[in-house]
Amino acid sequence: MFNFKKHPKALPFLFLSEMWERFGYYLMIGIFTLYLKDAVDGFGMTESEASDLYGTFIAFVFLTPFIGGLLADRVLGYRLSINIGGLMMGAGYCLMAVHDLNTLYIAMFLVIMGNGFFKPNISSLLGNLYNNEQYKNQKDEGYNIFYMGINIGAFVCNFFGAALYNMLGWGAAFMAAGVGMFVGLAIFWFATKHIKEVDVIKPKSPNDMPLLKIFGVVLFPALAFGVIGYFLPEPIIGSHSTDAFLFGCIPVIFFYANLLYRAPAEEKKPMAAMLAIFSVVIAFWAVFKQNGSTLNTWADRYTDREIPTAMVSTMSNLQLVDTITYAKDSVVVMDNQFRVKDKKLKEFAFPSYFKNMPEENLPKEGTNLYLFNTNLFQSVNPFWVIALTPLILAFFAFLRRKGKEPSTPAKIAIGLLISALSCLVMVWAVEYNDNGTIKASSWWFISSYAVITIGELFLSPMGLSLVSKLSPPRITALMMGGWFLATSIGNKLSGVLSSLWDGYSDKADFFWVNAAFLTFASLMMFFMLKWLNKIFKEYT
Repeated sequence: MFNFKKHPKALPFLFLSEMWERFGYYLMIGIFTLYLKDAVDGFGMTESEASDLYGTFIAFVFLTPFIGGLLADRVLGYRLSINIGGLMMGAGYCLMAVHDLNTLYIAMFLVIMGNGFFKPNISSLLGNLYNNEQYKNQKDEGYNIFYMGINIGAFVCNFFGAALYNMLGWGAAFMAAGVGMFVGLAIFWFATKHIKEVDVIKPKSPNDMPLLKIFGVVLFPALAFGVIGYFLPEPIIGSHSTDAFLFGCIPVIFFYANLLYRAPAEEKKPMAAMLAIFSVVIAFWAVFKQNGSTLNTWADRYTDREIPTAMVSTMSNLQLVDTITYAKDSVVVMDNQFRVKDKKLKEFAFPSYFKNMPEENLPKEGTNLYLFNTNLFQSVNPFWVIALTPLILAFFAFLRRKGKEPSTPAKIAIGLLISALSCLVMVWAVEYNDNGTIKASSWWFISSYAVITIGELFLSPMGLSLVSKLSPPRITALMMGGWFLATSIGNKLSGVLSSLWDGYSDKADFFWVNAAFLTFASLMMFFMLKWLNKIFKEYT
């Protein structure tokens, strides 16, 4: 599929390392909200509670790359930072196997900090490999191949997660995520001889703010702002945790603005272009990252997950069957959520499948239903990435030969617009299936993800490539942290949007809001395109 011989020797190692790291991360994310809402073996959280915690978690996961990128640039270097991050994440996933809320928070903290050290630095290290003149023109393709590795891991992991959950419970699935992370780290060690030459701590510039000063004027104020946001008498945006996160981002955003202000004249234009793009792509992540919350809920409660009779035996042998029994007297409704009366009855772990079904559509008392595990639907997006990446690359190569390939900023603008169309697919799904009272065909879900994945491939790997191309070498990882800061804010907003799900009686309106949000962002990007293209042409 790809000719690795045309790329740096380290690419296959980084490809596999990131593949296994993402195997662990997406296995964990695929079951996270399901685990939180599980009234038997989880914590019995409501939809709003689980969405809020999920949004906060993934927001901080992508906020800490700011710290990890900074320390890698100034002190630790890339390899050491990646090793520290991998060990912390692996330990965090394993700790999630302990069913205790306080332990879960400790595990989440380890994953949050570990990702901060791992994620921006392996991406920056990859970019450094392509700074050599021999590979310079292949950087976009290199990042697309790297992105393919991410999605192979994300596709495979959910089958392992479902099988291990069915056989041994949530704990085994979380432990598998930890093992995946440690495998990825071991592969990274084998790449040392190919990457040590590009793992160089950047020389300090007179314009650089001292590290201790950054902690003093950014990180500690961020913590203080976060505390203020959390203890406001009434939440401004959704919840106290949301206010705390967004308030805490203010000093970090100010830091990047100050970085731009203090930059030498020759660095101001590319930095301004990057920050402008960062601010716009927040909308993409706010919608896309609902895959672990709102769309997980759609798959869990609104999608027809029944396994055809002919496949039940095969799927059961693969341990990919979620068996539930409809027994009207075995569940009660509390706070608009189904709760199991007898927690010893394992077969009633997911009665929420019946929640939105009208009385006449409910099965007979005592009927067993054999369903695909909900988290298997988390593999739809990475499947499309794997299937569509070669086609997208071939399409770009064709346009390049014709001299008509869009610039990187143009690809991002087009990606936002395409992503908005995926929300319209879900609007149609809601309307066609009578606002979800009829179980929707899984093809609606699959089709929506086919569209948003095209948008993702136009946008996400291009963003990583853009930072590597435009960023001043002395702060590459720090600017990569800025890309992940935008991702972080978008992730938190995804939780805010998801928490509104129950408030929309007509679910189509929910998806219309998402479509409008992405369309507006796309128009903003097209409005800036002439300016961005001029800078991109000048500095790359």
